[in-house]
Amino acid sequence: MTLLQQLGMAVPIIQAPMAGVSTPKLAAAISNAGGLGSIGIGAVDATAARSMIDATRALTERAFNVNLFVHATAKPDAANETRWLEALRPLFQRFGSTPPDTLKTIYTSFADDDDMLAMLVEAAPPVISFHFGVPSSDRINALKNVGCLLLASATSPDEARSIEAAGIDVVVAQGWEAGGHRGVFDPSGLDDQLGMAALTRLLVRQASIPVVAAGGIMDGQGIRATLNLGAIAAQLGTAFIACPESGADEAYRAALSATGASHTIMTHAISGRPARCIANRFTEWGASAKVAVPAYPIAYDAGKALNTAAKAKGENGFGAQWAGQGAPLHRAMPAADLLGLLWREATTG
Repeated sequence: MTLLQQLGMAVPIIQAPMAGVSTPKLAAAISNAGGLGSIGIGAVDATAARSMIDATRALTERAFNVNLFVHATAKPDAANETRWLEALRPLFQRFGSTPPDTLKTIYTSFADDDDMLAMLVEAAPPVISFHFGVPSSDRINALKNVGCLLLASATSPDEARSIEAAGIDVVVAQGWEAGGHRGVFDPSGLDDQLGMAALTRLLVRQASIPVVAAGGIMDGQGIRATLNLGAIAAQLGTAFIACPESGADEAYRAALSATGASHTIMTHAISGRPARCIANRFTEWGASAKVAVPAYPIAYDAGKALNTAAKAKGENGFGAQWAGQGAPLHRAMPAADLLGLLWREATTG
């Protein structure tokens, strides 16, 4: 039995787990249509995560993926955080607001979250994926002991080797083209910025575990290309943002069809980690900022506060509108219809 058969997948398409966008309704629609839907729980606590898992289970009897962040524990730096807030002050003032007095770590890495581990062991979702790294062996073993299939994203062959050595079942090759947070383990280290095709091919040749390709894939032709590279499936995120089941707001959906979507940019300014975003006023400001960005996710506390202040005044150019380089190729339609179209394109040309 192949891995796809084990998961009950009729088509080799995985929906990327975009935190804040991947709703239970979207994940269930994709799983029910034969793909693998995903929910992102990295930005919520164990109680909220359990509610999302239960909501997804209520909508589908098929397998779905639950995604976690495994970033290094944030190290507060009060002096740097104060400088960052002062640099942002003119932006807040533009919208009649002021920055927070201090910044906080807005969510916990799975590496440090015992409540999340206990919840996942009890809930035993069919598939769990990791971003930014891999958890400790005791956490991996606890999840595998309750039958969870484990995936982890890699941006380099070295990260893939760490994933394989940890006992993870599948590696996701996240190319430089991908939207959202780059899964690099050490954001301060060297990043070769490998594209999806080169990285996928390297991992297929070098790894002994199955490879899923991710980054810039928006249509059936792209899916077919990844399968020809040796991947067992393609992971698509930006392609599903415009689906009515996603959690994207109207401004986010509009941005996908605006000129900025043709000029996505990798920015640290919004969250403190590199992430590919639709070009907007915040990314423009961040590109010229002279102050070091605070640690992830501490910096995100400021980014979210600024976006809230801007939106209250009708300005949508400061949000985290994550998107990959293929964003202009998106199609707005129900998720099940899009999944069917993607597979028809992949199989008929």
